[in-house]
Amino acid sequence: MKLRTFMASAAVTGLALTALAACGSGGDDDSSDSGSDTVTLWLAGKEDTPQEATDWLTEEFAAKHDGKTLKIERIDWGELLTRLNTALPSDKSPDVVEVGNTQAASFTSIGAFTDLTDKADELGPMGPESFVEAGTWEGKLYAVPYYWGSRYVFYSKKAFKDAGLDVPTSLADFSTAAEKLATQGDDKYSGFWVPGQDWRNGISWIFAHGGDIAVQEGDQWVGKLSSPESVKGLQQWQKLAQDATSAPKDGKDEEAWTPFNNGEAAMFMAPGWARWSVAEDKADDLGAFALPGVGGDAAPVFAGGSNIAVSAKSKNQDLGFEVLKLIYSDDYQKLLAKNGLGPANDEFTSLMGDDEFAKAAIASASNSKLTPTSPNWAAVETSSVMEEFFGAIASGEDVAATAKATDAKLEAELNK
Repeated sequence: MKLRTFMASAAVTGLALTALAACGSGGDDDSSDSGSDTVTLWLAGKEDTPQEATDWLTEEFAAKHDGKTLKIERIDWGELLTRLNTALPSDKSPDVVEVGNTQAASFTSIGAFTDLTDKADELGPMGPESFVEAGTWEGKLYAVPYYWGSRYVFYSKKAFKDAGLDVPTSLADFSTAAEKLATQGDDKYSGFWVPGQDWRNGISWIFAHGGDIAVQEGDQWVGKLSSPESVKGLQQWQKLAQDATSAPKDGKDEEAWTPFNNGEAAMFMAPGWARWSVAEDKADDLGAFALPGVGGDAAPVFAGGSNIAVSAKSKNQDLGFEVLKLIYSDDYQKLLAKNGLGPANDEFTSLMGDDEFAKAAIASASNSKLTPTSPNWAAVETSSVMEEFFGAIASGEDVAATAKATDAKLEAELNK
């Protein structure tokens, strides 16, 4: 497997893309070489899709389509939205594009992608279901799942053994373990690394108790952070943030493995590919398990990963769809799985392996959830509403009152 660095921005939307809907053509971006003989595929991240897979795609495309070329460009996550905002409405639009799962609604809602509803059966099985929902707008499928990387818990086997702990089987047991582990070192040692503003992991506690961020009721989005279920989960998370970690209250979710590598934390939570950022001298001590839920099954976690779509402006609609068919082919799905990426076709999920890391990834993905599928969710992330909310909770603010105030902020953004 190739080393793959987890990027927090993989699931982060940036600037709202309302301007995209209004653009008839735009930008001076000439990187795309779309035309009758060249099909352009934009993939996000420098290493997220392994080179072995992209080599296979280009070679197989050329073999199946004589005289045609598949040109693959890798776009940094930090540049992706800006590049797409310029390129998608233009005559030089890429033909096929990858987007983060939480970014999808910003594009599907304004007609930036081709409707794939009637062709979905040609691709075959696809999932997780939350990714299908992320790529769907008003009952039409525009962006299909590409790969997933579910979040799970990484832990030090030695730390657990020294503390006399077994892998927890419920969320309450997890809290008990995290707090006990925190007492095994000095004041800077964390039983569980919990940066205060790390909402992407924190929302798992909301989901586990049956709560939610916001739900659509009729044509309005209604904040649900202040629901009894959400508050219960947030109170449990707040206790962890106060009693089980030395992480800064204004800290975010970047590089959660660093304190583990430094011997400053017994556990951290991140997408599966974070495994490859754990120091080599910690590899033998590294264990993994799916975050347990309230009743013992895997807790619902926020899934990382991507969707993929054909640009509505593509000059190569048919060939663009042929690229999707190759991506959904058995051979390509196997390549994704063997390189540690969750395949869209769960028939090949077992190829991710049968060790504890693969088992944790598969178990956590089985119950994954995403953020609200509103085209305005980008504005929520840009304004850091969720970071500020979790930071306040971690700092000891009243959970119910802070949640109620944040619900009002969410509704103002989501219902614009």
